[in-house]
Amino acid sequence: MKIADIKQLNISTLLPSPKGVALALLEVCRKEDATLGEITKLIQTDPALSGRLIHKANLANQSTRPITSVTEAVSRVGLTVVKQLALGFSLIDQYQDGPCKGFNYQQFWSHSLLMAIAMQELGKSVRVCPPDELFACGLMTRIGCLALATIYPGKYTEILEKQATITSLTVLEQELLEVDHNQLTAAMLINFGVPNIMVEPIYYHESPHKSGFSEGSRPYQIVHLLYLAMQIANLGISPESEHSKRTADLMLLGSKIGLDTESFGHFIDQIMHNWQQWGEMLKLPAVAPPSFQKMANTPAPRPEESIDAATLRVLLVEDEPSSRLLTEGILNNILGHTVHTAINGKEALSLAIEVQPHIIITDWIMPAMDGLELTRTIRSTDWGQNIYIIMLTSLENEEDIVEAFDAGVDDYVSKPINLRAFRARLRAAWHYRKLQESWERDREQLKRFAAELAVTNRKLEHIALTDMLTELPNRRAGMNVLSETWSNSERSNQSMAAMLIDIDYFKKINDTYGHATGDRVLIEIATLIRSNARKGDSFCRMGGEEFLIICHSGCIEMKSTIQFAERLRQYTKSHLSK
Repeated sequence: MKIADIKQLNISTLLPSPKGVALALLEVCRKEDATLGEITKLIQTDPALSGRLIHKANLANQSTRPITSVTEAVSRVGLTVVKQLALGFSLIDQYQDGPCKGFNYQQFWSHSLLMAIAMQELGKSVRVCPPDELFACGLMTRIGCLALATIYPGKYTEILEKQATITSLTVLEQELLEVDHNQLTAAMLINFGVPNIMVEPIYYHESPHKSGFSEGSRPYQIVHLLYLAMQIANLGISPESEHSKRTADLMLLGSKIGLDTESFGHFIDQIMHNWQQWGEMLKLPAVAPPSFQKMANTPAPRPEESIDAATLRVLLVEDEPSSRLLTEGILNNILGHTVHTAINGKEALSLAIEVQPHIIITDWIMPAMDGLELTRTIRSTDWGQNIYIIMLTSLENEEDIVEAFDAGVDDYVSKPINLRAFRARLRAAWHYRKLQESWERDREQLKRFAAELAVTNRKLEHIALTDMLTELPNRRAGMNVLSETWSNSERSNQSMAAMLIDIDYFKKINDTYGHATGDRVLIEIATLIRSNARKGDSFCRMGGEEFLIICHSGCIEMKSTIQFAERLRQYTKSHLSK
């Protein structure tokens, strides 16, 4: 990891920095003797920060009673998160606009906010760090971009303009500024006091494969969560034309954390809903895209070339009888398509719902509902997005033709019909149909693959975290729970307990009766631990004849914990002696 030298770059006084209560809070937190009461009083002097902190605490609150005071909120999320959130909220308030004309400040913070929310929700599914800490880090992951826009507004505008043709932003930053946003982000976060376990994954979040982290380690898991959160944030601010590709990419990423397409869709929708709520509070643009399921089922893109035509299901809409019979004869007898007919737009609309045509060929001027109104109505429905619409018209005025295309028409044919030109138009429609079928087939294959991959990953995760003999969580799973419980205990200033269980004379059992009998003893002990552990306790097999029980933070008294340990010992002893 190459961290920028802020002093050498002579930019320390130009970097975005917190002000007011947030700055005072950072200074207080640097003192070793800082008290919770002192920090709470300081936060209470800033009503906006107080409200946001209470809101944040309630989002993660498991209790039915809402958190209403700053004291409770600080106790719930912990001092580390409070400091980082105060810093992030302070910078959002200060830098909603700035001198860099090419930098979209509002979109930057909206993207950062969505990353933060995505990290928090991912943290609930993949328990690698407390979700509140992941929220704070997600909010600051791309702070280096804001810093470069603030320090070098003119040059950074030039960089952003060039990025339209060159995809690597970091390469352009290095060429023109000799520093990139990831290097600067890492330097700033270290200066703000963010732990290194978070800084390193943030540095590599755009290219996790370059990190070199050991597979399965905490940094490895965090950097991949950051990458996934970034892709979710990219989806949130992307234009509609990019939704299909981004949802396809996200389906595969979601399957890697064990979520099938439907579950992942609900997961994304919840993140987008939370994003809108936070956006209203922080006065940031946060317009959620359509539901993930809807985006994943977006119709196929339009064709650009044509191939040979074949049988299509055609709905012909024409009010003039002789013209209708002539066109129907061409479509059916000469070109070989299946034809359904209607005499006006209203009749065509009902028939289209029933027969689901591949193509609608409609006259422009008709009674009851004309061709343009029919086209607009069909395009306003989900099922009508895929239908190829050809307009029959004797109008050659350019403005009329533009109006038809604006309404959703794909092509037009002039009256009287020229057979050669008509055949060419239908070839283009057939090409679109084939492309659509291919798109839908590939999408269904992707969904099946994502679902299968999700199941496989859940099985692999279960195997990786389960002791195969006793079917209890294994040492790795136990250490993860212990680390999380320890962090929660420190953050909330509540007690926790852990007890290590060792089977006496186990080697003698193996030597006397054989390892198969020893295995049966271990299985029996595991069953007794599982059936006697208290609600909320976690347990695992550490290895050999050792087991661990973790009593989660809360109202834990040493006396009751010792009594539970003794009760478990006596029960196990009496049960095995039988």
